[in-house]
Amino acid sequence: MDRKMSPESLMMSYGYKPELSEGAIKSPIFQTSTFVFKSAEEGKAFFEVAYGHRAKHAGEELGLIYSRINNPGLEILENRLTLWDQAEECAVFESGMSAITTVLLEFLKPGDLLLMSTPLYGGSDHFIKKVLPKFGIHAISFQVGMTTQDIIKLVEDSGMADKLALIHIETPANPTNDLVDIKGCKDVARHFSTPEKEIYLAVDNTYMGPVWQHPLLHGADLVMYSATKYIGGHSDLIAGACLGSSELITRIKTLRTFLGNMAAPWTCWLMMRSLETLKVRMDMQAINAEKVAEYLNNHPKVERVYYIGNLTEKDGLQYEIRQRQCLTNGGMISFDIKGGEADAFKFLDSLKLIKLAVSLGGTESLAEHPATMTHVDVEPAHRKQLSITEKMIRLSIGVENYNDIIYDIEQALEKVK
Repeated sequence: MDRKMSPESLMMSYGYKPELSEGAIKSPIFQTSTFVFKSAEEGKAFFEVAYGHRAKHAGEELGLIYSRINNPGLEILENRLTLWDQAEECAVFESGMSAITTVLLEFLKPGDLLLMSTPLYGGSDHFIKKVLPKFGIHAISFQVGMTTQDIIKLVEDSGMADKLALIHIETPANPTNDLVDIKGCKDVARHFSTPEKEIYLAVDNTYMGPVWQHPLLHGADLVMYSATKYIGGHSDLIAGACLGSSELITRIKTLRTFLGNMAAPWTCWLMMRSLETLKVRMDMQAINAEKVAEYLNNHPKVERVYYIGNLTEKDGLQYEIRQRQCLTNGGMISFDIKGGEADAFKFLDSLKLIKLAVSLGGTESLAEHPATMTHVDVEPAHRKQLSITEKMIRLSIGVENYNDIIYDIEQALEKVK
């Protein structure tokens, strides 16, 4: 029997046949809008499968038709991404928000109820609270720390329990690093599911990437990424991804075809390049983050550090979730500087190595101010309730030498009076 290779080993070649591309060791960029059929009968067969008029025959693959539907680079990339999360299928999009919004639009209809965790990434929060209501879709949120029974009661008290159609969570939460129990949320989904209607659980896994946490193994039905972040990893592309069962991803890909938000050939090629170094990059980022968090934990000008690695048994359920779900402590750190917005801005403006920019997961370290940047659209009282205050700073730790990252933080903190 052949040895079963690790995902990081298969990232170099999985799903690609050099003999089909003049022996090129790397997949070419298939920069084409359409594909030539060998015969009219072949074209007919391809369309029958693509539009769901019949199921594929044994061994039959979806033929190449048009790059809005499929493209060799897109298919190879999707096949490789399934390896990390042990998923049946994957759909790749031209942005993380297009992945999230396509999922929400596919599984929600007017009158439905969405249950979501909070806090969420600001873009997701805006779409759910400002856009979905235009389609008659309702949403309620639960706080981190609520038990499964608390969440069930929350849904029942809403008076819309029979309308619940989807649960959407983000764990760890952006920017607080709060953890949400994936298994517990799946228990909530099962509680409200009926033989006629299954409630699905979708998890935004952007903060941990496909290496550090595997939501599908903990009961999630769908896992989503802003692939711009760790998967792309070089701050030079925008992309998104969603993974799950063949049945659910087929539904999502069908809607993707008509929304036209699939990833383009150049984006797919860049992401395949990035996948080859995904694990080594993320391993280094996790190591660096531990060193930076240790430094911040002991700095007199730092009031509080939001970092998964700081959790201990005293933190109860949060610690239990970390031990069960997370394979490392991740590469994201937020902290409260002593003072207020002026002090946070002084720190940010004094950084030299670390760049003042939004996004995360790239090779370079980044810093931003969530309350006035990524989460500015979150209602102020809700931001305060979530501890996203004017003194919070979010760091995305890169692959630089950690001593240099710490030096830059140290010299910037010295500028704060």
